[in-house]
Amino acid sequence: MSLLTFFRNLCCVNRTSSEMKHLIVGLGNIGAEYQGTRHNIGFTILDAFAQASNVVFTTSRYGDVAKMRVKNQQLVLLKPSTYMNLSGEAVRYWMNKEKIELERVLVIVDDIALPFGTIRIKGGGSDGGHNGLKNITAMLGTQQFARLRFGVGNDFPRGAQVDYVLSLPSPEQVAMLPERTAVAADAIRDFCLSGLDFAMNHYNGK
Repeated sequence: MSLLTFFRNLCCVNRTSSEMKHLIVGLGNIGAEYQGTRHNIGFTILDAFAQASNVVFTTSRYGDVAKMRVKNQQLVLLKPSTYMNLSGEAVRYWMNKEKIELERVLVIVDDIALPFGTIRIKGGGSDGGHNGLKNITAMLGTQQFARLRFGVGNDFPRGAQVDYVLSLPSPEQVAMLPERTAVAADAIRDFCLSGLDFAMNHYNGK
């Protein structure tokens, strides 16, 4: 082997070793009646993220999937078609199919405990009563996966939580969405490029 070939191979090895594959999951429910609702904010964020990157989702097993690159990182975007309560089936399948390790999974969910548009990123924790997170935890056998919680507010009377999350955001909230989804998209990119700690430090409460 020539010296030039050796260094070419070395460069290829170094470049490949720095490449990572990430699974970015936006939670929601399929069907026209759920489109754009607060509970589908995970779908909304992934749609905006894909559109800004000029990638298109295609229907595949357990969900709609798009693939893209951010610098030297490979991203698999997933919108599960299993309905919220069975989201873990889709997450586990695509983790296995794409050979993606748990620490490179990010799940995007709505959170009524946060004001609308507020972002909170964590590396694990309880499901907080969210059925999507609950099923993912059950299917993966652990709570230790990263999640980006996107606040949808809680301006509803007692006992009306389900109606609230399954309804459309208010006009004021809709007006906020482009800027807030753009911040969420930046958080996704930084999670993939710089890691969980960086993303938490830079975006929590932002």
